[in-house]
Amino acid sequence: MHPPARPDLPQSFLVLNTVRASAAALALATLGCPVLAQAQEAPEGPIAEAPQPPSAEQDQIQFEADGASYDDNADLLSVFGNVVLRRDGQSVRADQLTWDRKTGQIVAQGNIRFVDADGNQLFTDRLELTDELRAGAMENMLLALREGGRLAAIKGERIEDGKVLLHNAAYSACAVEDDKGCPRTPSWRITARRVIYDPERKTVRFEGARAEVFGLRLMPLPGLVIATDGRPISGLLIPNFQFSASNGVQISETWYQRLADNRDLAVTGYLFTEAPPMVSAQYRQLTSHGALQATGYVTRSSRIPVGAPNASSQADFRGYLFTNGRYQFDPNWSVNFSGRVTSDRTFLRRYDISRDDRLRSTAQLERIDADSYFSVAGWATQTLRVNDVQGQVPFAIPEIDYRRRFTDPLLGGRVQLQANSLAITRTAGQDTQRAFASAQWDLRRLTPWGQEVTLTALARGDVYHSDENTLTATASYRGNPGWQSRGLAAAAVDLKWPLVGSFLGGTQVLTPRFQVVASPTLRNLEVPNEDARSIDLEDSNLFALNRFPGYDRFEDGVRFTYGLDWQFERPGLRINSTVGQSYRLSSNPTLLPDGTGLSERTSDIVGRTEVRFKDVVKVTHRFRLDKDDLSVRRNEFDASVGTQGTYLEAGYLRLNRDIGGGIEDLKDREELRLAGRVSVARNWSLFGSGVFDLTGRNEDPTIIGADGFQPIRTRLGIAYEDDCLEIDLTWRRDYVATGDAEKGNTFQIHIAVKNLGF
Repeated sequence: MHPPARPDLPQSFLVLNTVRASAAALALATLGCPVLAQAQEAPEGPIAEAPQPPSAEQDQIQFEADGASYDDNADLLSVFGNVVLRRDGQSVRADQLTWDRKTGQIVAQGNIRFVDADGNQLFTDRLELTDELRAGAMENMLLALREGGRLAAIKGERIEDGKVLLHNAAYSACAVEDDKGCPRTPSWRITARRVIYDPERKTVRFEGARAEVFGLRLMPLPGLVIATDGRPISGLLIPNFQFSASNGVQISETWYQRLADNRDLAVTGYLFTEAPPMVSAQYRQLTSHGALQATGYVTRSSRIPVGAPNASSQADFRGYLFTNGRYQFDPNWSVNFSGRVTSDRTFLRRYDISRDDRLRSTAQLERIDADSYFSVAGWATQTLRVNDVQGQVPFAIPEIDYRRRFTDPLLGGRVQLQANSLAITRTAGQDTQRAFASAQWDLRRLTPWGQEVTLTALARGDVYHSDENTLTATASYRGNPGWQSRGLAAAAVDLKWPLVGSFLGGTQVLTPRFQVVASPTLRNLEVPNEDARSIDLEDSNLFALNRFPGYDRFEDGVRFTYGLDWQFERPGLRINSTVGQSYRLSSNPTLLPDGTGLSERTSDIVGRTEVRFKDVVKVTHRFRLDKDDLSVRRNEFDASVGTQGTYLEAGYLRLNRDIGGGIEDLKDREELRLAGRVSVARNWSLFGSGVFDLTGRNEDPTIIGADGFQPIRTRLGIAYEDDCLEIDLTWRRDYVATGDAEKGNTFQIHIAVKNLGF
């Protein structure tokens, strides 16, 4: 007989509106409502060991109970009071139990909790079992899966193939109790006419399933299957809905396919009202040595070429490929790679895949042990910037780096040897090859008065070859064409004196610091500059041996650097601060551009302050002050205030360095970033973010349009989140158009649920 079209759902399922004091409803015991849990406490008293048949072995059922009786004629064992059965990692607890030794049937009654080998728990009023503890007929049951889901049914029975058939069932991954332990209605659930539970395959299959969210019956879910052991199950994921100015209404749906225990595939189809369809796929694989994943998008749609005046749209095949992985072959050797390439400069932005303006692909082979490092690497970059020429963007194949360190047998310091080579190629620009070998010695000692002294010596020899140097726009980056060589040496003394004391109920450490670095005059401008262009004085490189970020430039001359570090700690509060400046003996012009804070004998003043108060406030401030008039050349704030549910994040950067326009790597800019979330109810919150370009024409004379305030992207939304459901409704506005990636509004609905088996 088939169940009715609108089945009555089991009253024992705590997620229903009606709560009944039945065995299944009360079986959560210590997790249940306090009043109900108290009523279910087991009576105290000794537990008697039930008599065991003489032929009992380790893999047979063992009993514990308050009392037991045995009928010799019927060969029937009865146990009662806190009954516990155990066999092969499974257990059954009940008020009473009878075991027919002739048929092997076990019948448990009253407050039953059956735990299988996977940790899933079955609560019911009455349960029939085999002597292998396989579940049979049951009534008013609740199945609590180890992964968090709960399945309830009015009744169930064991069918011939060993599966369990449940009638009029309901399933949810939501908690069925509130903070006080009392029953509550979940935010979503699945109802079904029939459910088939397969203990062997560890799956639960639904027939006639429908989804309900906040009590509203929604879409049907044909073929829904979940796994009781938490593994993914092949099937459709929840669709996403979005509206954008570039593509109109968008609906996307994903099919997830589990290929093996270590491999899976997700294929997504996209439908748009203002663009042709698109398909994407993601493949993932995990092996004993590592993992890889690959994601690709493909469509045929119209695009507008960027960088070309009066360009018209044209239809092309367009797409994007991203792959990455890492393999560890043994404790020392590993390889990692990452590849990103797209068909054109606006594809990622138009389809809201990424906002990156450059895509970098890398591959690296490494060997690391306690005292040495070896690497062979290569990388290439695809620019998505409107005015960049792809032929001027370098790719490096290969970069070879080897380092080895050992203890100085004479003075006890540390010696590091390094050999490095790099080949940089451009399809329409300068090509450069470089190789060097270096040795660096460091010795750290503590004086009897508590000072920390570090001595450093460096010697290095470089060889360069370059051609087509005139294709590099910035003359100071070119170097001389052909073969060039260079030798450099440097010596440094670094002195720190930590002074520790109590302050305002906490501990403070005041550390004056002084450094001397000396290096002879070097042939810096005669060799190309490929990796040391973005030079700027900061707190992070103030005391560095070389304040250039790469190897191609090295700061020569004699300089003194002095500064002060301060750290204060007390319960819940921590403050770190540093400030410093340097002075160079030579008055000769240097290769450092004006505006970097390092071009004159006395440098600008740089500093950083970090404040953290518990987990509520975190503020970082970096600055650079002009040495002459203390005007702010760099002002940067990053702040986070609030809790996990309600917080405000802000970032502000202003670079006012007044560097010449010919140095494209060091342009001035001003930017503000804001993001926040406010909890307005228990599970509801409002969120928003924005990025604003505050750069004016005094910082960048090439600005067209807005001067001093240009929103880049803003976002507002409302979200619901509980233990098993997330719903986000987001409005986003883009203010800058690039080719066919139009500016305008985007609306998106995102729904995520847990434990639906995908």
